[in-house]
Amino acid sequence: MNRLLNGMRVVEGSAFVAVPLAGMTLAQMGAEVIRFDRIEGGLDAGRWPLAPSGRSLFWAGLNKGKKSVAVDMRSPEGKELVTRIITAPGKDAGMFLTNLRVRGWMDYETLSQYRRDLIMVTLMGDRHGRPQVDYTVNPALGIPEMTGPEGHDAPVASALPAWDLIAGNMVVSALLAAERHRLREGEGQDVEIALKDVAAATIGHLGMIGDALVNQTERGKSGNALYGAYGQDFECACGRRVMVIGLTGRQWAGLVKVTGTGDAMDRLAKRTGRDLEDEGVRWELRHEITEILRPWFAARRVEEFAEQFEARGLTWSIFRSVKQAVREDPDLSEANPMFSMLDQPGLGRFPVPGYPGEFSAKPRIKPVPAPELGQHTEEILGDVARLTDTEIAQLFDKGVVQSPNYTARSAA
Repeated sequence: MNRLLNGMRVVEGSAFVAVPLAGMTLAQMGAEVIRFDRIEGGLDAGRWPLAPSGRSLFWAGLNKGKKSVAVDMRSPEGKELVTRIITAPGKDAGMFLTNLRVRGWMDYETLSQYRRDLIMVTLMGDRHGRPQVDYTVNPALGIPEMTGPEGHDAPVASALPAWDLIAGNMVVSALLAAERHRLREGEGQDVEIALKDVAAATIGHLGMIGDALVNQTERGKSGNALYGAYGQDFECACGRRVMVIGLTGRQWAGLVKVTGTGDAMDRLAKRTGRDLEDEGVRWELRHEITEILRPWFAARRVEEFAEQFEARGLTWSIFRSVKQAVREDPDLSEANPMFSMLDQPGLGRFPVPGYPGEFSAKPRIKPVPAPELGQHTEEILGDVARLTDTEIAQLFDKGVVQSPNYTARSAA
């Protein structure tokens, strides 16, 4: 977390990954991010993984540093309150992120009547407005058909929601671009991004669409091999697996040198008439290369060659579970300045990451835990919606808003 965006206020109405990630990223760069949810919690309030207490580690992870307002959005008073928060005055306010596509009271046409320079960024499922998530976009675009072991007939989904993560960061860049335009031109705008379009654009950028159209052969599964170059996993004598990469000429030369397989690789090149200095050739001959390298790894424990690999600057890693990674990798601990150890109510004590980037103008500061649901309701009603104490008390009495911190006060 840093203070680059100090003074900016962003309101977020969201659920699940992409837009909460966008809001959290802005919060970790210093923006005041206000997330509003239903009184009973949003759609992602109980999303797995859960702590032993039953509370969501997922929700806490994606809402760090935000302020939380809990509102009954079914009531006219609740809708009016959310509208006032989104469109509140201030040159650094009037910015709204959402993936809750609500026609009528919470669409751009309606909200911009209350603030003409409103910036609203909406993430949709697809460009037609249909719902989509990573697990439906990926099959539609063919990614599971190239994921998994060679010869495996069934599609393989990924545990990582890649399109959500990319889309979340595109929501951030869209908001900042729109705000720059507003600063220069005085105009707000409505920005729409579709999750499926983010995925389609990405596979286009990576050459996958062109490959499907101009080449006859369908790209298939290749297991853990690095497509188009050389990279492979190996089991070692200790039972652990490692991934080694020979993508660049330097990486390839280092791998061959350390494993002492130069003569065998020369014989392979001579026998096939191919040049192993070409990364594409290494891909085409990956099975033969793997058979040359496999005995070397099978005869050695990881600790026998790890220092040598590091000294030579090879590109490699050990396969770990997340539990193993947390135990063994200092990059997931306070040894990495991105992480801070936090006690999080109902969740436990563990390292929590801040913003990954380091800016020379503003030093990194410690991450802030996610709020309790509705923790800042009273504060936001007074400071942002600009309600009087009497009005705030009435809303609490009616059950329109909720806060774990609210204490009834006598109203003059």
